[in-house]
Amino acid sequence: MPSGGHRQPPLSRTRTQITVGRALPFLVIVLTVAADLLTPDRERFDRLLVAAPALAAITWSVRGTVLIGGVAMVLRALLGASRGEPLAPDLLANEVVLAAFTAAAAWVSRVRARYERDLRELTAVAEVVQRVVLRPLPPRLGPVELHLLYVAAAAKARIGGDFYEAVRVPGAVRLMLGDVQGKGLGAVETASVLLGSFRAAVNDAADLTELADRLEEGLGRYGAWDPDTDAAERFATVVLVEIPDGEDVVRLLSCGHPAPLLQRGARVRPVDFADPSLPVNLAGLVDARHRVEVVPFKPGDRLLLFTDGVSENRDRAGVFYPLEERMRRWAAEPADRLPALLHSDLVAYGADGLDDDVAALLVVRLPEPAPEPPGPPAGTLTGG
Repeated sequence: MPSGGHRQPPLSRTRTQITVGRALPFLVIVLTVAADLLTPDRERFDRLLVAAPALAAITWSVRGTVLIGGVAMVLRALLGASRGEPLAPDLLANEVVLAAFTAAAAWVSRVRARYERDLRELTAVAEVVQRVVLRPLPPRLGPVELHLLYVAAAAKARIGGDFYEAVRVPGAVRLMLGDVQGKGLGAVETASVLLGSFRAAVNDAADLTELADRLEEGLGRYGAWDPDTDAAERFATVVLVEIPDGEDVVRLLSCGHPAPLLQRGARVRPVDFADPSLPVNLAGLVDARHRVEVVPFKPGDRLLLFTDGVSENRDRAGVFYPLEERMRRWAAEPADRLPALLHSDLVAYGADGLDDDVAALLVVRLPEPAPEPPGPPAGTLTGG
């Protein structure tokens, strides 16, 4: 998976299923004809030929389905004639039944093709929305390297209630990762509002505290515009991060979000938030100010931001996913491999695979670039 990209589900299984599905009608025809020829005349297998057009409707076009049904009708007639079956009423009646099955299968194939066309159009729209709302992250931004895992829980969806962003501002990199309460289009709507507020404020906000206030204002204002919906009741957990260029530290502000994991060498520990804020859109319930934590973040250190789709994934016994233990195990793995490792391990661990949106962003602090050697003084000639 490319760094900073979305992980898409593998297509090999789908392609194999399609190939097998397209071959099934012919397999039914071959087996049926063979069984009918190799068994006594009283053993009638030719009636099973109606399954060929029915199976063809699943993967073949209307024309292909009709063609397969026609082949089945011809073979059915030949098998009946080889047994001396009279043209009427037996042979003709069986051909009418097979023709009716073929017509019904062709109609089903047409409906399926129309549905698949609509689904392709919707998928194309979803991909455009994804590029607008959740833009791919660059593999490197300022003093850090970024590696993203993003998987929407909804089948065929490209966007869920988890969201992220990373922006280069003068002298620092600012990041956001969050999770909207609930699922569905309402969660996507709230995520897009928070992303818009972050992008509008990230360059102007003096610090993470002001940035968190702007997120709060943006979501509150949006809910007030449409009070008849549940937009005003939705909230989101968010973690904001600032990594300055010239300091080996990272500044973090948590609005009710799971604590990121900090890896230094083989040691992995969660960031300790002494006074985390309430989730965005719930801060008005108490009179409190945001508190920013400053943590050492040296070259080579890694910071894993994640949503509860990772930490609250459970196995069949109800045990939560041991993310901290896994990060220790993968401490020596290259950073660009971690999103793929995490994704496959989450799918294998969960009782039902992944039943929630998953977002995880691995941030790696890069060494400071070596200063360039000074050039020759002005007016000095170089060379032989």
